[in-house]
Amino acid sequence: MRSWQAAYAGLLPEDFLARLSAGERAASWEQRIREGAGQVLVVEEDGVVVGFAAFGPSQLYALYLLPEFWGRGLGQALHDRVVAAMPGETAVLWVLATNERAKAFYLRQGWVDDGESATEQLDDVTLDVVRFSRPLP
Repeated sequence: MRSWQAAYAGLLPEDFLARLSAGERAASWEQRIREGAGQVLVVEEDGVVVGFAAFGPSQLYALYLLPEFWGRGLGQALHDRVVAAMPGETAVLWVLATNERAKAFYLRQGWVDDGESATEQLDDVTLDVVRFSRPLP
């Protein structure tokens, strides 16, 4: 949850970020994976998981690193592994419209804002998101 809290500090309400539960999020991802809704790759340093990416056949659902590991190339390496593992010709991802750091990261990785937008509800918080797409290798 520290990665979420750091990534969305100032972008989402503080009380929402404070009440996030790592156990609940882990259970949610576990259920999705068991149902065949995706795969998860992790990145480790010195035997400790410091980040993860969740993805399906044509969509990157999530890519997060602990904040102390930002800017060290681990996110790019994890991203590249995910993209290489995705079948098909194109992929999409959705990113918080106000998350300039994430959008800049994805642009550097070859994703483009394709003009689609949506609104998602996460508990009591409404999120405005934009879609990025890219060709797959």
